[in-house]
Amino acid sequence: QVQLEESGGGWVQAGGSLRLSCLVSENTVNKPPIGWFRQAPGKEREFLAAITYDARNTYYSDSVKGRFIISRDVAGDTVWLQMNNLKPEDSAIYYCAAHGGLWPGPRVDEYEHWGQGTQVTVSS
Repeated sequence: QVQLEESGGGWVQAGGSLRLSCLVSENTVNKPPIGWFRQAPGKEREFLAAITYDARNTYYSDSVKGRFIISRDVAGDTVWLQMNNLKPEDSAIYYCAAHGGLWPGPRVDEYEHWGQGTQVTVSS
């Protein structure tokens, strides 16, 4: 059973940066691919970025490419999302999720386990 816990959310002014962390707890050698999503009030959950278990491949949505960076430590226990040049429209609850296969994609239904989320608020 994979357990995920996000941290690092908070309040920031537009143009600022935040780094989110996702602690991945799984008692196996190879940790799963991890994706980051966000959901704003009244909107669908949106894919942001994903990283394979070995960190060799990363994927980004067009909305965050060039501003957000996904990475993970060597052991695969922690996945980070570095968010730069934040905008008010980036305000949302941010979730990390564990993918059910080897190659993470953008669909919500590809991910089997989710964290509780962390709130990010960007003021103008």
